[in-house]
Amino acid sequence: MANSKRRLPAAPSRSPRPAASGSARRLAPDAPAAASSAEAGGARKRAAPSRAVDPSKRGRHQEVPGKPERLHKALAQSGIGSRREMEALIAAGRINVNGETAHVGQTVSAGDRVKVNGKLVNLRFSNRLPRVLIYHKPEGEIVSRNDPEHRPNVFTSLPRMSAGRWVAVGRLDFNTSGLLLLTTSGELANRLMHPRYQLVREYAVRILGEVSDEARQRLLGGVELDDGPAQFASFQDAGGEGANRWYRVSLFEGRNREVRRMFEAVGLVVSRLMRVRYGPVALPPNLKRGQVLELAEAEVKRLLAGFDMENPEGDRPPRRARER
Repeated sequence: MANSKRRLPAAPSRSPRPAASGSARRLAPDAPAAASSAEAGGARKRAAPSRAVDPSKRGRHQEVPGKPERLHKALAQSGIGSRREMEALIAAGRINVNGETAHVGQTVSAGDRVKVNGKLVNLRFSNRLPRVLIYHKPEGEIVSRNDPEHRPNVFTSLPRMSAGRWVAVGRLDFNTSGLLLLTTSGELANRLMHPRYQLVREYAVRILGEVSDEARQRLLGGVELDDGPAQFASFQDAGGEGANRWYRVSLFEGRNREVRRMFEAVGLVVSRLMRVRYGPVALPPNLKRGQVLELAEAEVKRLLAGFDMENPEGDRPPRRARER
C-alpha cells in the first residue's frame, strides 16, 4: 500500500463459507503455440491419429448443451441483469424468443434466439460456471459504462468476452481504489450485494491527523448522515507517520461515499481510501493497481455454495489466461 510500509492488520468478515483468493489466476498474455517437430535419434512408432481440437477461443468457450432453463434465470446467468429485473422486462414485453414475445415462466434451450430490447443476446446456461474477477481499481476510474463526463471506466481494463458482459459487484468512487469484484452472473452479483447476506466491506483509510477517542466511539456507535444513520463494525489503528494516519474500518453496507461521509460527520478529512475486502474475498497483496485476477473454478464453486446457489460442474475445458 502506498505511503505506508506497515502491513495493515486483517479484520474478520461475516460472510458465507469464505472462498480463498490466494489461488486466483493472474491473467497474462497467451503463450505462442510450441512447435512439436523436434526429432529424436532412432526410429519412432507412428502415433495413432487423434481427433482434431478446435484451437480458437470460440471453440474453447463453447457451451455443452444442457436441459431447458427458465428464461429469466438464463438471462441473469448471462449477466444481463438480476432475475427480478429480467422478469420485469419479460412482463413488459421487451424480450422475445425465436421471434415471439416471451412470457413469464417460459423456458429456453441452447439454440433459441433471444432478444432483449431488440438486441440478440448469447445465453449462458447453468451447466457452465460463471466467471469471477478481482480487479485492483486505481483512482481515476469510474465503475459505470455510461458517464456523461466520458471519464475512464473500469470495464475497458477487463478481459473481453464474445458472449455476456461483466457485472460489477457494487461500486467504488472515482477517487477510491482497491478491490472490485466482477462476474458474468447477474444472479451472483445480486446476492453479493443483497443486504440480507450482511457481507463485510473492509477499507484502509488515511486521515489527515489522528482520530480522537470521542470520534472513534461516535463512528462505532453511529453517526447521522443525510440518508440515515451509519456505523462502523470495526475500527483499528494501522500506523502511519507525520500528519497522515492509517486506520482499518469495516461496515456491512455500501451506500454512496459512505465511509468518507462518516468521517466528515466527525470533522475528519479522508486523504486516501482503499477497499481491501469484500465478503469472503480479500485483495491479494501482490496484485498491483490496474491488474486483474480470475478466481479458479474451485473457488467459484465454493462462492456459489456459500449463497445456496446451484453448483454446476465445470464442464468447460481449462481456459488459458488472457491479457486484459
